Amino acid sequence: MGDQDTVARLGFLIDQDTCIGCHACTVACKAEHDVPLGVNRTWVKYIETGTFPNATRQFSVMRCNHCDDAPCVEICPTSALFHRDNGIVDFDTRSCIGCKSCMNACPYDALYIDPESLTAQKCNFCAHRVDVGLEPSCVVVCPTQSIVAGDLDDPTSSIARMVARHDVAVRAPEQSTRPKLFYKGADQASLDPTRTAIAADGMIWAEATAGHPTPPVPDPEHQVARTAYTTAHPTPWGWRVSTYLVTKAIGAGAMLVAALLVLLGHAGAQASVGVLAPVVAGAFTALTGVLLVADLKQPGRFHYILTRPNWGSWLTRGAVILAGFAALTAAWFVAGLLDASGAIEVLAAPTALLAAATAGYTAYLFAQCEGRDLWQTPLLLPMLLAQAVTAGAAAFTVADVFVTLPQPDAVRWALLGGVLGTGGLIAVELAARSTRHVELALAAMTRGPFAGRFRLGVVAGVLVPAVLVILALAGVAPTGLAAIAGLVALAGLAAYEDAFVRAGQSVPLS
Repeated sequence: MGDQDTVARLGFLIDQDTCIGCHACTVACKAEHDVPLGVNRTWVKYIETGTFPNATRQFSVMRCNHCDDAPCVEICPTSALFHRDNGIVDFDTRSCIGCKSCMNACPYDALYIDPESLTAQKCNFCAHRVDVGLEPSCVVVCPTQSIVAGDLDDPTSSIARMVARHDVAVRAPEQSTRPKLFYKGADQASLDPTRTAIAADGMIWAEATAGHPTPPVPDPEHQVARTAYTTAHPTPWGWRVSTYLVTKAIGAGAMLVAALLVLLGHAGAQASVGVLAPVVAGAFTALTGVLLVADLKQPGRFHYILTRPNWGSWLTRGAVILAGFAALTAAWFVAGLLDASGAIEVLAAPTALLAAATAGYTAYLFAQCEGRDLWQTPLLLPMLLAQAVTAGAAAFTVADVFVTLPQPDAVRWALLGGVLGTGGLIAVELAARSTRHVELALAAMTRGPFAGRFRLGVVAGVLVPAVLVILALAGVAPTGLAAIAGLVALAGLAAYEDAFVRAGQSVPLS
């Protein structure tokens, strides 16, 4: 690997002109790192192009790209993932909380959750071997010398010479992660999984593809090959994350609506504004925390987010925002119990600001998930804020059945504004066609496996509550109709969030 006294910038090159798909690298990696069955740090993907008798098969070695601008390092809340001085992206298992954010940040499907340690793992360039001057185990065992490792900044190294002399490619260059895994002689279909269909006809180890995301809607125009073998990459985030978006919206929205009522001169409404609002907000914010901790693979380490923080991660920043919002909500509750309307007036502005931050910080967290293009939309922040207004107003309209609101029409107008704003943003979102990944994710959400939830989200989350609230505001329907509109809006919000979260993760990355 060269002189270890000189700081290097290590990378890999895969020569697909000579790779024979023998899996020696996969086996060596498993043996070197005691990788359990069912997961892989490195694996070989088989791609078939053409039709008989003019069919060909290519083999692509897949693994961590050790990016110079690694999104997994940026999003990791505890700095469990980090850059070594020699360019290797390494990890500290002892610091990992199993949040799975790195899996969504990586555009290459390089990370997985180890079923034994319950922490994130990936190729780390056999850093323990490199430290003593040895090559990675996969390089040593490759019978055709198709895996080349070395210092990309050393013009005399084999890898630097090959990158300079040959036409090489990287995976997902549009992500701008500056990957240090290069492919020589690769068919683009082997590097772009959206251009292939996954076979399910009992070919070699085909059962290993179970659970792997596939292009959600058949698209023969773009599918120029088929993947005969790959490895599974289950969806990292599920119902807990989509539900957390709903509970967080209710908690933050309740205080936004309460601040609106204070602005309208109702700080002295002790039951609804002083007590009920912070109780609802506190309960749903606490539930949000429970969901976040429950989704960790190492929930006992949740405090590492604040005791071993990476302040560049929006998971860490979000935890601080949630804590600050909870503190102001608690202070509001105490002021409400004491019927201190003056204190509530003072608390209204900062609480509203932190409520908006609580509702919206997930937009920045999802933006750090660079492997999920659907979540990169600039519409996500206003969407989350509109949903928070919807959820908070919905909670108040339901509460109006039990506690008299000081100005119920203001709450109903807020609900109507929230659902109409959400509907408008969804319409704009559907018109977006920025990348192939976005197109596939939108297809999965609107015409694919998540279409039922999406349609329920639009009908129950936008259309039905809008009509019911308009009728309530016009006075041509019973007062309780607004409460029904609120319940339906919350159900629709839950359905839409689940479709959005799952569709964003449905596009294959490897």
